[in-house]
Amino acid sequence: MRPLPALLSPLTGSPTGPGRPCEDSNPGRGGPARGGAVRLRRVLTAFGAAAVTFMMLMYALESRSSAFILAFAFGCLLSSVYGFLAGTWPFGVVEAIWAVIALRRWQQVRG
Repeated sequence: MRPLPALLSPLTGSPTGPGRPCEDSNPGRGGPARGGAVRLRRVLTAFGAAAVTFMMLMYALESRSSAFILAFAFGCLLSSVYGFLAGTWPFGVVEAIWAVIALRRWQQVRG
């Protein structure tokens, strides 16, 4: 079975794996497919930035309402999805763990 980063490389546009230069870094070479990979990376980066920003904002507002704790858990889940899609699976795993912790905390506060 291929390692997880190799499985996700079609999503990230990096056939060489995480942390290595990607052939698609120069969209002028090749054809429209290379430009599509660059566009996908930009959308993925924007999604990740939005997910992490949302997560941190909800964390800052947790003391105001238990709804913000639940929203923080959702933000952690979004950040986890980003981590896996970006090929940084350790980040995805840690954020998934934080989502579970936040959900349990939300249940304790509500119950």
